[in-house]
Amino acid sequence: MAGPLPRWEADTCAVCPAQVLGPGTFDVLARPGPRYPYRPELGWRADPDGVPVCVHPYRVGMPVGEYKSAGVPVPDLDSPAPAPTPEALELPERLEDLEGWLVAILRSVPAERMFGAVARAEREAATRFTSRDVVKAMRKVMSRELTRA
Repeated sequence: MAGPLPRWEADTCAVCPAQVLGPGTFDVLARPGPRYPYRPELGWRADPDGVPVCVHPYRVGMPVGEYKSAGVPVPDLDSPAPAPTPEALELPERLEDLEGWLVAILRSVPAERMFGAVARAEREAATRFTSRDVVKAMRKVMSRELTRA
């Protein structure tokens, strides 16, 4: 596949290589970290060698894999997305990772517990980020995640 999947525009982060690149042209990692910063000159996160990386497998719908750097075959893209890991449920340090964290929180609870999860996530996020940033991220995430249920 030459370009990104149509669903990736809404499902992935604004700084994800999946916004521009197709399956197999970037690696998928378990979580964000200082080794994989956003690189403005590239338009996405990358490893130290410049290989594009997605750090939210549950958002891109692909398991962790070195698809670009090691040539790992791309899995069936119609399979269910991987579930968020326990690490994905830890409040991030950086604002650009807030949306991914919120998605992980919402995807880790059954539908009947969604409202409670949203309230807890809002309170927890407000301990690290401004209310304005939390509300902005929640609006964006909720508009997409509620349509998935």
